[in-house]
Amino acid sequence: MRSGSLRLAAWQPHAGAVRAPATMRDWLTTEGSLTARLIAHSERFRVRRLHQRSAVCLADEARAIGLPRPERVWEREVLLECDGKPAVFGHTVVPTSCTASDWPLFSALGERSLGTTLFYDPLVRRGQLEFARIRAGHPLFARVRAAIGGTDDTIYHARRCVYRRHQGLLLVTEVFLPEVLTLQPAKPKQNTT
Repeated sequence: MRSGSLRLAAWQPHAGAVRAPATMRDWLTTEGSLTARLIAHSERFRVRRLHQRSAVCLADEARAIGLPRPERVWEREVLLECDGKPAVFGHTVVPTSCTASDWPLFSALGERSLGTTLFYDPLVRRGQLEFARIRAGHPLFARVRAAIGGTDDTIYHARRCVYRRHQGLLLVTEVFLPEVLTLQPAKPKQNTT
C-alpha cells in the first residue's frame, strides 16, 4: 500500500478552523447552490466531467457515508469552469447500496451540474458542511493536480457535505482552486432589442 494514499484530511465543522483567507472563506461558506453562484460570476459556466465510475472510496469518506471501511462506491469527478478556467474540483461518492429511486438522475448527469438536481429536489436533505485543507499526500490533492496540472505544493481549501434522499446518502466534496478568488459578478447582459 502507498502510504500517501492513506492520508486523511482533518475535516472541521467550522470554516474558521482551516485558516482560509477571508475571500476564500466567503466561497467555502456559500449558502445554497455553489453552481448558481459560479454561474453568476462567469459569462460562460461549464461542468467538465472527468469520470463517473465504480471505485473504492477514500479512507476519510467511508464513515461519512455510513461504511465501516473504504469499499466500492459510485464516484463522479468534475471540474467546474468559469470562462474556460477551472474554479472548483468536484468529487462525489454514492454507496453502491443506494438505488435508482434514491438518486434517480445521478447516473445520467453527463456534463450537467449535480447541484442543479440537489437544490431543486424537495426530497433532498442537506447535512452540515465540513471544511478541510487538502495538502500534498492526500489522494484528492493528486487528483486535482492530474486534472489541472501544476507542480507546486499549494494547499487547497475544501468543503464537503452529505446529502440524503429517501434511504440514500451522497457525499459531495468541493475543492476550491485559486481561480475562484479572481471571479467577479458577471456583467448583466444588455437588451439590444
